[in-house]
Amino acid sequence: MKSVKDILNSNILSSKTTYTNHRAIPTHPNSSEIVECLICHDRGIILEEDIAYPCSCMQTRKLKNQFRHARISRELLNCRFDKFKFDYYSSEMTDHSHREGAVRALSAAKNFVNDCIQNPYGLGILFTGPVGSGKTYLAASIANELMESNLAVLFLVVPDLLDELRATYKSEVNELDLLDTARTIPILILDDLGAHNYTDWTRNRLYSIINYRLNEQLPTVITSNLSLDEMEDYIGVRTTSRIIQSSRIFRLTVLKDIRLQIYQEREGKK
Repeated sequence: MKSVKDILNSNILSSKTTYTNHRAIPTHPNSSEIVECLICHDRGIILEEDIAYPCSCMQTRKLKNQFRHARISRELLNCRFDKFKFDYYSSEMTDHSHREGAVRALSAAKNFVNDCIQNPYGLGILFTGPVGSGKTYLAASIANELMESNLAVLFLVVPDLLDELRATYKSEVNELDLLDTARTIPILILDDLGAHNYTDWTRNRLYSIINYRLNEQLPTVITSNLSLDEMEDYIGVRTTSRIIQSSRIFRLTVLKDIRLQIYQEREGKK
């Protein structure tokens, strides 16, 4: 039986790579082969005598995979608490409610992350407010901070979730897999629970997810531009009631859509 060293050495020779001081160095610098890690030549391990150690790049790969499996979009990957801008919530001198609401929401988001790191069970958060008030930014910031702490997160945009559920209508196995993941993931984020085309069938699926997570005390982060009364009309009284029971609720408001403000900054317009 070959030793670990023999196996690795044979692989190394076949790829024309040598190790010096535990660093993998391509023997042909001008080779067209592209590698991400020059330490292990993308093998993920470093050899010391007959012992193989994981390369430091493995943690980076793990984090990349975690972000990919969380289904968070590329646009939201850079959302972080320290980049949250209160300038977008500026208000008249006699009305500080926009900024005060943003301060409370940001503080709650940070506390939520800390609580999840300490205890995987607890209350979730519901961010409400008009379109372009920063709800999704805070939800994405929560997801990114938690994943960087190695916690499992699933980020679902509700309209996309509804489309996927409808697509599995004739495939029970796929539907159960999707629902089971949403029910049992340690932290679930449901973005844009708004005025969509809900059917009784999709309402029941949403209820199944929310109710299971409430009973198991699994925290859920939800963003919605609906009022609680409107939410009852769209997704039903029983689902809305369970969201309220399992969440702390914070409202974000702005004088002007933040996306519009960002566009005007980018284009140099006022």
